[in-house]
Amino acid sequence: MNYKYIHLLYVPTMACNMACKYCYLEDNTKDDFKNYHALETLDYAIKKFKDFNIIPFNISLHGGEVTTLSHDDFYDLIKYINDYYDLNKEMISNAGFKVGKPHIKTNMYDLDKHIDTIKEFNVSISGSLDLPLSLHNEYRVTKGNKQTLAKILKNIELLKDIPNKKKVSATIFKEHYNHLEEIIEDIKYLHKNTCLDMNDFNFMVGFDYDSKGILHHMTEQEQVNFYKRMHQEFDGSDLENGVNGPWFDEFGPDYCSNCDNCGEKFFLLEKNGDIYSCVRGQKHQDYYYGNIYKNSVKEILTTAYQKIFINHNKLPLNEECTKCGYLYLCKTGCPFVKNNYNSNKSYTCLLQQQMYKDRNYQKDEYNDEFVYQYVNKMRIEDSSRYIPTKTLNNEYPTLEEIIKTDNKLKYIYDTNSFILKIDNIEYKLESQITKKTRDVIYITPKSSLKIYMKKELINEICDYPENNSLYIMILSGNLVTYGDEHRTKQRHIVTHQIYKGVLDHITSDKDEFYMYDISNLIKEYKQEYSLDNPNNIFFTTSTLRDYHYVKQKNNAYYHIQAINLPFQNIEFYYIDKELKNE
Repeated sequence: MNYKYIHLLYVPTMACNMACKYCYLEDNTKDDFKNYHALETLDYAIKKFKDFNIIPFNISLHGGEVTTLSHDDFYDLIKYINDYYDLNKEMISNAGFKVGKPHIKTNMYDLDKHIDTIKEFNVSISGSLDLPLSLHNEYRVTKGNKQTLAKILKNIELLKDIPNKKKVSATIFKEHYNHLEEIIEDIKYLHKNTCLDMNDFNFMVGFDYDSKGILHHMTEQEQVNFYKRMHQEFDGSDLENGVNGPWFDEFGPDYCSNCDNCGEKFFLLEKNGDIYSCVRGQKHQDYYYGNIYKNSVKEILTTAYQKIFINHNKLPLNEECTKCGYLYLCKTGCPFVKNNYNSNKSYTCLLQQQMYKDRNYQKDEYNDEFVYQYVNKMRIEDSSRYIPTKTLNNEYPTLEEIIKTDNKLKYIYDTNSFILKIDNIEYKLESQITKKTRDVIYITPKSSLKIYMKKELINEICDYPENNSLYIMILSGNLVTYGDEHRTKQRHIVTHQIYKGVLDHITSDKDEFYMYDISNLIKEYKQEYSLDNPNNIFFTTSTLRDYHYVKQKNNAYYHIQAINLPFQNIEFYYIDKELKNE
């Protein structure tokens, strides 16, 4: 079974016990969905995803604020997630993902309400503080405008006997940056005087997403200055692992911004069934993917991919990004923040480049090839502008060399897999882009046409042969201009698929081949053929066709040389007196 694995953030309540003055959710921190039960929505969504072969490899609880839930609701959710991991441990592990414990993201103000559940299930905690601590009570207050720091520090101490992760993060705006030395001292204080191991800590760089204008973003140079000051202070100390690891990992290649299209992997589900991209896109229509109760999984996945693609393309590709050598790591950054800033590159670009250098991430020696692949997948720009001009050896690997090193391509170009029999004359079909001569045949309304396909082909690159098919494409010799690329190509007439179950029931006079009569198929579209130019018919299987396009996305040199249909083919004229007399 081919499963797709996703990271799922679940929001069981929008309610929050605090009123942080720069909250990205602003006035949405209230629970307006009392008719929905938190556990039922999560269970329904996971079952619906699983029916579509979508498996969450990670389920984290987010908000609002999850600790505002009742004791029983919180317990039930944590137990459900714990049981889910136990039940699906082998599947998730075999897919290469680490199976963790239930995880919550929290402001930690009401942590004490649920400490028994947290201990019972060894829940991992990702909390948030403001640094320096002197600003925490200014910006992070309750909805009654009460200070919160003292209670949060007291709740942190309740976690000291829990062996699983307990970490905090701090978002740095310019107002925090102006207290740089205080931040340093507070990190040391928390490391020494609390149960927190401050090596496991995250900095996040704030951006201007709130409408109140209370906090302001650092400039890119200030971000770099901040980063360097942390290294100056903590390199060589007992917090060296932190400053060279988790503290700035959000800007590294292991986080969501490293995805070509994060809509393929990351999803935020609210209690009412609404699905958004993530906490940044939450409550923004441009990042709304649909509702798990109202939309099919296919609709949600398609919308997710399309919306992220659209948001990445609201501004043209930054040419600096195509030349810096680090595009393979940053993918131009988060689309939400880029559009928030009306920018076409990551808002932490200089910081990321500095970190990549310090952590010995090499510039991509195949940058031109990667840029070409990235543009083909994620951009609307004309990809021909980015065709790589050379390899390290100043020449392309040939198509034959590429095929030779990839066994899965073999049957796309095999010269023994398809035989077309026309009125008892047999033609061994070859790929149009590898054969040395052209075959042009003449077909009349009385012609008998049978295609023979090697039976073993139905099993190639296919876990479920019953889902595979003989795939036939007929193209007119008339030309048409397609799409944003404005490429002039033969006009497509029809695609026809015949599945294995049908082929199995057709008697063939060749033991190792399936046989299918295409005489009527050819006749059916006789009005569509060109009378002036040869028409074309291609043969492959649906899974081989899919693999060809996967290879095109992943290998620039293959894409360049196999940009036209590479499948076994033959060209033909259709001779019909009635047509010729019209």
